Amino acid sequence: MKKIITIVGARPQIIKAAALSRIIRNEYSNQLQEDILHTGQHYDERMSSIFFEEMNIPAPTYQLHVGSGFHGEQTAKMLQGIEAILLKEKYDGVVVYGDTNSTLAGALAAAKLQIPIFHVEAGLRSYNFAMPEEQNRILTDNLSTILFCPTQTSINNLRFEGWETSGIKKGEISLVGDVMFDNALYYSKIAQQRSTILKELKLQPEKYILFTIHRNLNTDNISRLTNCLNSLLSLAEKTTIVFPIHPRTQHIAEEKLSTIWTKLSQHKNIIIIPPASYFDIIQLEKNASVIVTDSGGVQKEAYFFERPCIILRNETEWIEIVRHHAAILTDDNKEQILKAYETLQNKNIHYAPLFGDGNATQKIVTQIISTLEQKK
Repeated sequence: MKKIITIVGARPQIIKAAALSRIIRNEYSNQLQEDILHTGQHYDERMSSIFFEEMNIPAPTYQLHVGSGFHGEQTAKMLQGIEAILLKEKYDGVVVYGDTNSTLAGALAAAKLQIPIFHVEAGLRSYNFAMPEEQNRILTDNLSTILFCPTQTSINNLRFEGWETSGIKKGEISLVGDVMFDNALYYSKIAQQRSTILKELKLQPEKYILFTIHRNLNTDNISRLTNCLNSLLSLAEKTTIVFPIHPRTQHIAEEKLSTIWTKLSQHKNIIIIPPASYFDIIQLEKNASVIVTDSGGVQKEAYFFERPCIILRNETEWIEIVRHHAAILTDDNKEQILKAYETLQNKNIHYAPLFGDGNATQKIVTQIISTLEQKK
């Protein structure tokens, strides 16, 4: 029996971890024991604990309760807490997801102790090195034992960086597909049965826009946030908007953009709600006419559910969906956002199978077991 620890800290990682935990419990519990460590990077109940309950994920074995803070401070606290647990438990492997500070802290702690690192959702690149997420994913990739890549583009990114030809021994790259796609297939039917969000909000399918914004790129830059929220007000003159708002985004808008916030909160076509549960967000995504977001995960889910997407950035890690004309990069430009909405509303989009066959998690778990067995 091999023992691994999964490190999560933010909502997207919790959702991805649900797929891995489900497969281990259902099919590999005699070969692999999984503990979960929650750093507490996301600590609001709607951004964290609700997902453990809703998706039937085992409660974390360890909680660090790190909370918010500057990147260095937050990462340092995580690194210290994770290292202590790794020293105590003697895990055979560490699983990290995506590109948050929790991901980097987990990878650094494991690398220092020479514990194999398995990076799920490796090889992503925006090539915007000012983004904390880009820094985290590049550093984590370079520390990892196996890099589980979701798409051919992520493989190509690593090869472009000389992963297999530099002469320097690096981790193994493996094209497995996207665990978020696995989850979308598994949970979408459950969400349809359990979620009542459309009824609660009195929404008609394909008669509203789903709008989300949370990245530091947009929320910490008041000019950009102003542009994005003014675009939201303009879109609201055309159709209903559903806006599940991140607590931090709301705090900034209320404190620094009070005039715009008042207009948003009082607009008859804008429905502002707290962060939605996973089942609710699936239902909102599946039934939207268009999705407007700066979230990497929401971009992908828009594609999974064949919904056109406007991306509030000038680059994306998921460039495949742009190349397939299912999404448009608009940055924070109001004119481009409104133009993209008109374009996507009237476009016939072909959604090619870009994200695997729905068995990414199975491939990941079997490779983890095989790798750990070889290290006997």
